Formats: sequence, structure tokens, C-alpha cells
Amino acid sequence: MARIRSPKPPLVLMEQFKPQEFIPLFGRYGVTDENGNYLHWDKFQWRVPRGTNPELAWLLTKMARNSISKNLTILHAKENTSFKYCVPDSLWAMLHRIDTVTGGGHKIGDSSFITNREKDRYLVSNLMMEEAITSSQLEGASTTRKVAKEMLETNRTPKDISEQMIFNNYLLMKRAVSLKDKPLTIDLILELHEIATFQAIDNGAMSGELRENNDITVANIYNEVAHTPPCHSTLRDRLNALCDFANESPNEDGSAEFIHPIVKAIILHFMIGYIHPFGDGNGRTARALFYWFMLKSGYWLFEYVSISKLIQEKRSEYDTAFLYTETDDFDLTYFIYHQVDIVARAVNSLHEYIETKKNEFYQFMEWIDKSPISQRLKRGSLEILKTAVKQPGRTFTAKVVSQDLGVNENTARTYLNDLVEENLLLPSHKKGKRGITYIAPVGLREQLKL
Repeated sequence: MARIRSPKPPLVLMEQFKPQEFIPLFGRYGVTDENGNYLHWDKFQWRVPRGTNPELAWLLTKMARNSISKNLTILHAKENTSFKYCVPDSLWAMLHRIDTVTGGGHKIGDSSFITNREKDRYLVSNLMMEEAITSSQLEGASTTRKVAKEMLETNRTPKDISEQMIFNNYLLMKRAVSLKDKPLTIDLILELHEIATFQAIDNGAMSGELRENNDITVANIYNEVAHTPPCHSTLRDRLNALCDFANESPNEDGSAEFIHPIVKAIILHFMIGYIHPFGDGNGRTARALFYWFMLKSGYWLFEYVSISKLIQEKRSEYDTAFLYTETDDFDLTYFIYHQVDIVARAVNSLHEYIETKKNEFYQFMEWIDKSPISQRLKRGSLEILKTAVKQPGRTFTAKVVSQDLGVNENTARTYLNDLVEENLLLPSHKKGKRGITYIAPVGLREQLKL
């Protein structure tokens, strides 16, 4: 990521150019470029037509933006400056597409899977795991995805700080879902942070406690200071203001200003990163608050959407969006555009994931209708077999299966032993451990002629 080139403040540019220089150009430069891009000076200056003064063109662009900007007076940046944002047409179009796609989310439960329990098993469990893993990797967790998923699926105790971060994030996502009907308070933020960082802090910070000093900076890839968080003495005031912002809703008469829920959720995400109220774990807490607000606002589909994987794939763009906001009059629009694009792509990924699961499900159900073995197996055994076919080498225990299928351990053990009798699972007795581990053999798909 190259160093960010900061623009001159509009007031400085107003003094630099005479009115007769820029007044004739009114209307030539708008909020975005002709392709709907909301460019920062860092890129804008290189895309101005030859023969035009880039700073003059920037001044006119800033005037257009300021004409539609909304000041968030409740959210202070520095001194007497507040954060602001605007929603150009290209951003409204992106938000509308997300609303349209997520509005049809009821189809997930109706046509893709047989029961809501199966929907939850395939989507909530797997995608919460995905979000827990990638959100932790964004913060430095180094465990492989395969090992991390095995830990979460088997409910194994974390072995190191990386696994602990992932396990914590999994619990964090589940807790955010359960809190969706609660108003935002500092105590709720502290609770989420405590879950996120339990036994997973390596810099002396305390889980569930605000930082009490200013010995904290955010560095860029050059190890230069990219952001100096606000003074610790202002944290409670800033967080109280953030809670008021989150809890404010338009009055019935429409007198309060409307902010699109996705935009508001993204602003919450940004503000935790900006305020940096904790010595560690700010990113994980910020992303949890994003999910919490989306669910609170009725976007139930976001219980199944994972954004951290997409952020991780292009981490430099995520960091740049933060810096663009800080280096241009605390204009949140840059970060909002970036995150709306992430959300749109995450929703598309969810629907692709659902289609894959549907195809796997129908393929398996087609086999069930034809196979004589399937006629001898109980539904619970078939559920286990479905997973075993997909994941050769996967291990099962009665305890994990009982949790997964919502049955007692004796019933789960019966399901597993029925598969052993059909030579579809291999029993294994581990030395020094009680109970039996059941292993999915290689070549099971071929054996069943799926």
C-alpha cells in the first residue's frame, strides 16, 4: 500500500483560487466521477483532464460533496470537528441492490433445506465458523482453517492463543445474535470485548476493560503511525455518544434524520476502530457490533453472512478506506463505499454457498431414494453419512453428534454404530481415552456409488 497523499483543506484552496477562476466551472465536477466513483485526492489528482488544475477541480468536487453531506454532530472527531458522510446515487444503488437481494432471504428456509434445523446446521454453524476464523486471522491468528474448523466442530479446548482467538470469536458471533434486541450500552460493548479477548491478549490489555492510557497507536505497513486514537479520558463520553447514535431511531412524524441501517452499522464499525477504546481486540469488537446492528435492524440474513474473509483478501483496501476518511475532513463516505461493496460481495457469496449446499443435498437425497442401504438406516445415521461422504477422514464422537443433531448421546451412539455395521464408518479406540471415535473412510463416495 503506497503512502496516502492528503488534500489541502477547502478553506486553503478557497484562498488559493479567485472566485472568477472556479465559479465558471460550477457543475462541471460533481460528487463522484462519471463512473460513480467517490475518489479521494490520492487518486483524484491523477484523473483530472489535461490542462485542468487538479486542485481547482478538487475544490469544485468538495463543494459538490459538501452540498449533500450530513454532519454527525453527535460523533466528534477532533476538537470542534464532527464526522460527516454523504450518499451519492451510486452508493444508493448499491444499498438498494443489497436490500433487494436480502429481502428474498426467506427462500433459504423454504426451498433449500428440509427443516429449519438443517438450515441452521448448514448455514449458521458453518458460516459462523468461517467468520470466527477469518476475523481472528485479520487480528493475527495463525492457525490453519482446517485445524480451526476441526476445533470448533469437535468443541475441542483451544491449544494456543490463535485457537483461543478463533474460539472466542465463535462465541462472540453467537452472543451478538442473542443480543440483537438489546439497546447499545457501554456495558454491552464491554461484554462483547471480554468474549472476544478472553485469554487471547498478548500486550497487557485487560478483557472487558477500557484502556487507561494513551500508549497506543495504529501503524501502517511501513511501521509508521497511521492513527493516534483519542485520549483515554474521552473514551466514556465518546462511547456514550456512539450508543446514543446507535439507539436513535426516526420518530413517527419523521422529524429525526433517517440513516440507512447498513450505513449506520458501517459507521459503528468505523467508530470503534477510530476511538480504539481497548488495548487490543478493537477490530473483533467492531465487526461484532456491525453484525449486532444489522440483526437488530431486521437484516436477519446477516446471521449467515461472513464479511471478514473478503476484508482479509484485500486488507490494504480496508486500511486505506480508514485512512481516506481521516485524511479528508473525516468524511466517512470512503469507508462506507468500501464496506457496502464488501457486504454486497458477501451476500453474493452466501447465495453461491446456498446453491452448492442445495446441489449436495439433492444429490444425496437422490441416492437415498435408490440405495437399499439407505432404507435400513435411520434419519440420524443418514445425516452423519452425508457429512462423512463429503469429508473423508472426518472423525465423529457420540458427544459431538448428539450436540449436532439435538439428541442424547445414547441415540447418537446408536446412529454411529448402525453405520459401523454397514461398513460405512470405522470405529477407533484411542489408547488412554474413554469412548469410541468413528472415522469416515476414504472412498466412501465411490463405495456408495454417489
